[in-house]
Amino acid sequence: MASPTPTIWFTGLSGAGKTTTAAALVAELLGDQIPAIHLDGDDLRRGLSADLGFSFQDRAEAVRRAGAVALMVAQQGFVAVVSMISPQHDARQAVRTLHEAAGVPFVEVYVATPLEVCESRDPKKLYQLARQGSSHNMTGVNDPYDVPSQPELVISTDGSSVPDLVRLVRSISNL
Repeated sequence: MASPTPTIWFTGLSGAGKTTTAAALVAELLGDQIPAIHLDGDDLRRGLSADLGFSFQDRAEAVRRAGAVALMVAQQGFVAVVSMISPQHDARQAVRTLHEAAGVPFVEVYVATPLEVCESRDPKKLYQLARQGSSHNMTGVNDPYDVPSQPELVISTDGSSVPDLVRLVRSISNL
């Protein structure tokens, strides 16, 4: 088995810039010949977690599944880069604990882009639907988001360039 590489877990509100930053990180790592895989929450919801909804339990299960896959990927020597809202502290902590028990580094990156900025981006019109009352499980509007208490890194895509953010993540992750 290859030496474990880290799992880098991007968490934050919808539209915060998790996917954009994670994808840029993976592209740069691959360009530097560092094996990496991007596990995005939207992609996972279309496949691995297609059977799940947005209840408290289903969100926790989606995070658990992503964490289990990330652990397997990292144990095979690929940097696992996960970008998903993962709103519940306990679910994220369970993934961290799973990694720590396996001796795999876990780097939590909180993308702390302000709600107003996320809403102004709203590429999927999710905030608009929530504000109109059409969606009752919108994290940050009518469903809670547990801000990470001790992430390894806090970033915001509001006013920071993606290359600068990638450099920060690589630095804190020793990549």
